Amino acid sequence: MINMIEGYINKLTKHDVNSFAIKNNINLTSSELDFTYTFIKNNYKEVLNNKNNFNFNKYRSNFSEDSFNKIKILIDKYSSYL
Repeated sequence: MINMIEGYINKLTKHDVNSFAIKNNINLTSSELDFTYTFIKNNYKEVLNNKNNFNFNKYRSNFSEDSFNKIKILIDKYSSYL
């Protein structure tokens, strides 16, 4: 499963991240998009390895309150699939 996720992450673009956000009613600013893209590319293994103990709250300052709350909902929704 990790190899499949790694392959996807390697091909991931900012456009992909933004499209996913828009489909989930999240309108990221350009700085939020930059942070999210970079975070995913650099931290996906840490998140996968610590999915039950990963503290996303420490990144709250990188998002508007609305974006952060919607992203938290997505994290909760999709973490059960990993």
